[in-house]
Amino acid sequence: MSSWWCEGAIFDLDGVITGTARTHFTAWKETFEQYISSRDDLSDESRRPFTHDDDYVPFVDGKPRYDGVRSFLESRGIQLPEGSDADGLDAGTVKGIGNAKNDSFRRIVERDGVDIYESTVKLVEELRDRGVQVGVASSSKNARFILETTGLLDLFGTVVDGVTSVELGLAGKPAPDIFLTAAERLSVHPERSLMVEDAFSGVEAGVNGNFGLIIGVARGGNHEGLRQRGAHVVVSDLAEYSIIEIEEYFRELA
Repeated sequence: MSSWWCEGAIFDLDGVITGTARTHFTAWKETFEQYISSRDDLSDESRRPFTHDDDYVPFVDGKPRYDGVRSFLESRGIQLPEGSDADGLDAGTVKGIGNAKNDSFRRIVERDGVDIYESTVKLVEELRDRGVQVGVASSSKNARFILETTGLLDLFGTVVDGVTSVELGLAGKPAPDIFLTAAERLSVHPERSLMVEDAFSGVEAGVNGNFGLIIGVARGGNHEGLRQRGAHVVVSDLAEYSIIEIEEYFRELA
């Protein structure tokens, strides 16, 4: 247990620790638009371009891969069979689209690398120095791959990701399952822990999990949306919120 009231800190990965939220958006846009362009039976509304603010943020961001496929397709009035794990894009299935997106994501990472938010890494190190247990909770099945690629894996006491969710049957965001599982693995109480998210669904998961401090990171300028969903603090970058302010927040809660 830490020497002050904050016991644990659970960080989302994409858009919080690494700049891979942009990579995910690029891969989703490429995949969805390729699929939609292959369908000549869709309405003009269903065929409009996939955008960050109108499509990625409300329907895909932060969700498990296949949940994001279903959610976006439903918003365009498109229904597809679930398909199989081996499907590709040409199968015209939910899993086929999700699998194609994952292939696109990995290609982009291998080509362009991964940006790291150094302000987040600094905060993680400061929390660890104070005895706070720190973990990662991500919907992505690529989370461990990204952490290994960036050399950041050893900073975290646990990683609960999309692979873990499948193995344990965890519900995706906005359910709090992945964050609560990370807290349990770190032996910390959610109400005495902070969590950091950039996705609307992730902030809602923090509220549903009763985390003591929910920090929203609004790199895309969606400050008000994160506040509306329950973030206690919203910043554009974690450099804006110091370890001293976190400590004061938890002392007031105590």
